[in-house]
Amino acid sequence: MLVPGQWCPLGCAGTSAGCRPCGRSASLCGWIMRADKIPGSVLPAGGDFSCAAVVVAGGASRRLNHVPKASLSDGTNTLLDCALEAVAAASPRVVVGPESLPLPTGVLRTREDPPFSGPAAAIHAGLECIAADCERSQTPLPSWCLILGVDTPRIAPAVQLLITAARSAERTAGFSPTDSESFEGAESSAGFWGVSEGIYQPLVGIYRFEAIRSVFSAGTTNASVRSFLRRLNPVAVQMSAADTADVDTWEQAQALGYTTSLWSSY
Repeated sequence: MLVPGQWCPLGCAGTSAGCRPCGRSASLCGWIMRADKIPGSVLPAGGDFSCAAVVVAGGASRRLNHVPKASLSDGTNTLLDCALEAVAAASPRVVVGPESLPLPTGVLRTREDPPFSGPAAAIHAGLECIAADCERSQTPLPSWCLILGVDTPRIAPAVQLLITAARSAERTAGFSPTDSESFEGAESSAGFWGVSEGIYQPLVGIYRFEAIRSVFSAGTTNASVRSFLRRLNPVAVQMSAADTADVDTWEQAQALGYTTSLWSSY
């Protein structure tokens, strides 16, 4: 007997045809979708996929004695370097964090208001920064936006799974909403988020830009990120625990090899 919440063994979730036995589109399906099982034939050809990225990098790092997570290095790269490399294909890229963060040329910076008011407020600030940059440059808003925390140094393969899933959605009728009123029901999905060993990863996801901007438009100060993301009815993408391993404590930092701080404070 099939159990909702597991990957559909038929491998059909995520295709434009939906589930062959039940006929439901992927956006209605209760099965966890595995992006690495999406057939290549459903991916759109050409360069018509536009995606921005928001990297949340301004937390208080309380369990690291307030040492900035972004500064932790393995001797070659910092956690911030790893996050930016993982979303290198995105444009624009925005880091939400303090002025003291060293950023490569072309990477935008903004800050949640007030500072340290939580990741939901940081996501809101990042999305508005992207919208403002597009307005300044007179370029269209991106179709999609990656949301990533700064503390997952091995996340690059998981990001590729998310991009694969989003690209497949360009060919799937069930993933087209951009108006906020359509997010209340369960009939549509506006994105994908990672799940690893049964744990959902709110800061490992990709969402339609206009959809996520709409739901994060107000009331984000010290709010739950998951409470906002659930309004988008995201489809879960199975990910490796090794890829989503994060740094919240010194023990985790040591396990991943990121123990040297390149700057002492924000």
